[in-house]
Amino acid sequence: MLSLSRSFILATTILASFNVDAFSPLTSTTKSSFTQLQGAKTDAVVGAVKAAGVGPVTAGVAAAAAVGTIGVKAILDRPSRTYEDGSVGREYDAWTQDGILEYYWGEHIHLGYYTKEEMEAGYKKKNFIEAKYDFIDEMMKLGGISPHLDAGAKVLDVGCGVGGTSRYLAKALGPKADVTGITLSPNQVKRATELAKEQDVPNAKFTVMNALEMDFPDNSFDIVWACESGEHMPDKEAYINEMMRVLKPGGKYVMATWCQRDDRDKPFTEKDERDLNYLYEEWTHPYFISIEKYAELIDATGLMNKVTTADWKEETIASWRHSVWVGVYDPRGFIFKPHKYLKCLRDGYCLERMHRAFDRGLMEYGMFAATKKEA
Repeated sequence: MLSLSRSFILATTILASFNVDAFSPLTSTTKSSFTQLQGAKTDAVVGAVKAAGVGPVTAGVAAAAAVGTIGVKAILDRPSRTYEDGSVGREYDAWTQDGILEYYWGEHIHLGYYTKEEMEAGYKKKNFIEAKYDFIDEMMKLGGISPHLDAGAKVLDVGCGVGGTSRYLAKALGPKADVTGITLSPNQVKRATELAKEQDVPNAKFTVMNALEMDFPDNSFDIVWACESGEHMPDKEAYINEMMRVLKPGGKYVMATWCQRDDRDKPFTEKDERDLNYLYEEWTHPYFISIEKYAELIDATGLMNKVTTADWKEETIASWRHSVWVGVYDPRGFIFKPHKYLKCLRDGYCLERMHRAFDRGLMEYGMFAATKKEA
């Protein structure tokens, strides 16, 4: 199994080292040009395999896999999970049911936090799950949230996943706190509730609800928390307006979300547009907006004090490739589920595409914190 994982990651690394631009979708690549592309990459594959210094069997497997999957790459570049009505809940239902995401990411379906020192030492030395808990702690600091100040707070977690952060906040803020997590996925609500019972966290509860049309009355929550849910929202303005509406005067708002760079001063290139379209459509995102645009939407409500913004790209970017490595080190989460191999391959490929988009500044990791004006 280890040899198989080693061969797989070597082939994947070789494949990923190829220029993404060189592989246009099949709809725009002729058969002859694709054949030329295969030939042009063969020497690169052979050279990379030799440089790796592996045995002939492993090298042969890796080289064959890399050359053979050049064609597969063109297929992978065509997104498979385009956003449509109901697609977000459906995809998260599937991810929750197959258990692979929870096996590797634990209770927290969001990126982790890595300090400068941890990055310099090598991000793979950090526990992948611990990085996610560190992220929550840092997000709490950004939002000014603490047990001392917010014991007994009524908290809303918008886009709660399987409830990892909701339960963490419920424990951290104490038994008098009341945390509600909402999601579009019935399977996530079921799993979140199971885990709350297993962990004896009675002050965390979960429900299926559309964040764009919440059932809560105005001014219901002391804290509104949103971590990596804005990406899936088809109406960003309604998303912001609803969260501001249900927040109490004086309440705390904190949000983390993937953003694309602001293109108003420097318009997107054709490559930028193509890459963004892939990132939208592979993981059922309608679209992203910029950090600046989110801040403008928050200001436009007229309900909030000055919003603090930040880009946590440097603190989170390691998560993308770290996600792949945990699967290589421990393939048990997917190896016995052959019917999920293609989906895992697509997800791994998208993780690398995400890393590259963040690395070159096309994507940013938006952080936001503000308080609601007193009545």
